[in-house]
Amino acid sequence: NMRHMLSEVLSKAGYTIDTASNGHEGMKMSASKVYDFILCDIKMPKMNGMEVCHKVKKELGIEGVYIILLTAKGQEVDRQKGLEMGADRYMTKPFDPDEMLSVAEEILNI
Repeated sequence: NMRHMLSEVLSKAGYTIDTASNGHEGMKMSASKVYDFILCDIKMPKMNGMEVCHKVKKELGIEGVYIILLTAKGQEVDRQKGLEMGADRYMTKPFDPDEMLSVAEEILNI
């Protein structure tokens, strides 16, 4: 549901969106196409968001992609781990869709 909601919100704002149904699929997509940013939930089937983040940033060494981890885990220790794995931003759910649009705009203006 979150993936569909975010896709709809960002598409309506004019962004081109690709979605993946699990971490492994998302990992393959990020290795084969250049993205401005990746939104990645921590809890995903086949490969969690922290693993995807680590592989994209540390193992594949993909430069220039901004990764936002989305999660219901709001404790500081979880946020720190996400940032250590290579996330550029750590957002907790629930969040306002307008907040995501603001973050997307901010990223693209960096």
